[in-house]
Amino acid sequence: MATKNNKSNANSHDELKWPYGKKNYIFFGIAMIVIIIGFFLLGSGDITMAPILLVLGYLVLIPVALLVKDKPEEQTETAESE
Repeated sequence: MATKNNKSNANSHDELKWPYGKKNYIFFGIAMIVIIIGFFLLGSGDITMAPILLVLGYLVLIPVALLVKDKPEEQTETAESE
């Protein structure tokens, strides 16, 4: 009975892998920088460039950061060993 629990725990561990990698964090960092610059420009009174940067950050870069997928580590490791 203990072996069944161990197998199910191993399978659930594989399923709970964090889906975001280095590329996601880079895009998210770029999005945060663009948004901060947009709010800074908005505070200084620029009404043309600030909304463009804010829309770009919120509606383009953050979704890209969430949707972009890195290559799985297993595939990159096997490609390097060949």
